[in-house]
Amino acid sequence: MSPRWPAGLRIYAMNENDIEPPHPEPPSIEPPKGEPDLPHGRIVMETSQMETDPECVSRRNFFTKLCIALSGVCAMVLGVPVVGFIVAPLFRKTPEEWIALGKAESFEIGKTVNVTFLDPSPLAWAGITAKSAAWLRRVSATEFIAFSVNCTHLGCPVRWLADAQLFMCPCHGGVYYKDGTVAAGPPPHPLTRYDVRVVNDEVQLRAMAIPITTTL
Repeated sequence: MSPRWPAGLRIYAMNENDIEPPHPEPPSIEPPKGEPDLPHGRIVMETSQMETDPECVSRRNFFTKLCIALSGVCAMVLGVPVVGFIVAPLFRKTPEEWIALGKAESFEIGKTVNVTFLDPSPLAWAGITAKSAAWLRRVSATEFIAFSVNCTHLGCPVRWLADAQLFMCPCHGGVYYKDGTVAAGPPPHPLTRYDVRVVNDEVQLRAMAIPITTTL
């Protein structure tokens, strides 16, 4: 009679699944040929040497200054036209010239009428805004007076009320007497008057820049 082996021995087929397979070793990674394996300390040392190398530092400073100079040139090229567009009107003198309004006999004595004329200094893109206007009154056979249509408060156009013999601004309630002086409302000054003359039976008005305040 053959002896019985103790249960649990690995020699039995029923226990073959308990045998652990051998673990494969990870493949070794070799550095690529032609590239030496440099330690981290050596890389840091070479980087610090490059930072302290006078040639590298001077090249870096050169490119830094070159970028700053090019940025300044670009800013100047773009900024000069903008600044000129904003500042130029402050130094540009508005021309004053005599503008013909029509024959003297076409205006009735004692009547105030609205006349339009072209601004003597219009911009190329002004369009219809280059036209200006004035209130013209024939006082006598040889005397004319003219008032600006712009209220001295905020520049709104004033209307002539023939029945009341008053100029009125419908925007903020400014009222002027027939001679242009302030009657009521917020206007700080009388209406601006133009110089008017009669040459060869032709009424002429001297156009000029109209001062306007911003008083609220």
